[in-house]
Amino acid sequence: MIITPLTAELVHGAIELESTDRGVRPHRLPQAVRDRDADRQLTLMEAQPSGVRVAFVTSARSVTLEVHATRIAYRGTTRARGAIDVLVDDAIHTSRVLTQGDIVELDLNTGASAFVSGTSDRITVDDLPHGAKRIEMLLPHNEQVDLIALYSDSEVKPATLTGPLWLHHGSSISQGSNASSPAGIWPAIAAQRAGVRLHNLSFGGSALVDPFMARVIRDSPADLISAKLGINVVNFDAMRLRSFVPAVHGFLDTIRDGHPTTPVLLVSPIFCGIHENTPGPGAIDPDTLGTDTIRFTATGRTGDTDQGRLTLQVVRTALQDIVTARADDPNLHYLDGQSLYGESDAEVHPIPDAIHPDSDTHALIGERFADLAFGAGGVFERESIADHGANAASVLPASRLPKGHR
Repeated sequence: MIITPLTAELVHGAIELESTDRGVRPHRLPQAVRDRDADRQLTLMEAQPSGVRVAFVTSARSVTLEVHATRIAYRGTTRARGAIDVLVDDAIHTSRVLTQGDIVELDLNTGASAFVSGTSDRITVDDLPHGAKRIEMLLPHNEQVDLIALYSDSEVKPATLTGPLWLHHGSSISQGSNASSPAGIWPAIAAQRAGVRLHNLSFGGSALVDPFMARVIRDSPADLISAKLGINVVNFDAMRLRSFVPAVHGFLDTIRDGHPTTPVLLVSPIFCGIHENTPGPGAIDPDTLGTDTIRFTATGRTGDTDQGRLTLQVVRTALQDIVTARADDPNLHYLDGQSLYGESDAEVHPIPDAIHPDSDTHALIGERFADLAFGAGGVFERESIADHGANAASVLPASRLPKGHR
């Protein structure tokens, strides 16, 4: 077997590769941000390589990717493992669930944690088609991995991925929480459907309109940018309306310093019943601790928006007003998150833990985003990208929304 070093030329979607004792660890935030700005939550999330893939061209019939995973587990609760999805010439070939790796076990009752060491996984695909083909191995969206080695029975070369580069920033929903595999998170589904390259800067519990995150987006290459903001601000009870509005304006100003004319789509939260009209903080429902279905709840008082307290309904109005106020930016647009998943959808596709969509709902959201943003008349449509300077700042009209959201 041929052993190919895992270098930056083979790894797409990561900002940096850190050398470790085992191999290299993909990071989605630069070291300067990890060292100075990231709290423990963001440190855990940015090392989970959502949207990151190993991509190469080969005539090999068999390839093996060796990885060492580290996952978060909750004592008394079973959580789905991460997976590696293998695409051959853009089509899903197989999906392999990880079975080994280290565990960081958290006790949600006491806050205590324990570390349990494990061994590495070898993901082998030995039924590949004949001839030259492009292989992409999508890394887990929900577990940290160290890339150890790539083995093959024929030479591999770095793949050239084509299509516009779409940079998306969001919360755990956009990182992929509760999706079953990395190809099944809604941004990956939208990107595949639209024929664009995804750079996923979405981090569980960490879409908080942070200035450092705006600087990361400012300094990252992108042909298209979207930011889905609001749910973490509400469930952290992190801001009042007076601070939220100028924070979003500043966030957009910083992005514009590096991307003055790039199409930017500001997306408000999808429907989330516990926070639609109830402020945060959010919390874990104590009655669900130790069960396989932990659920979240809102601890604020329903209808309490005095003194600028935020609910999702307040946030959506604020974000739409922000885009309207920036009408001098013809390349800034707004999308109501309820057009991706609304109250009527919650009756058919209820969210298991009250915040994070399941796999079927990720597919629904991804398909709708692809249609609304990248489809005919969408702000990311290929024809509009070439001539985006002629477009006015926009809010997607009701006629473009799925039935039930008009």
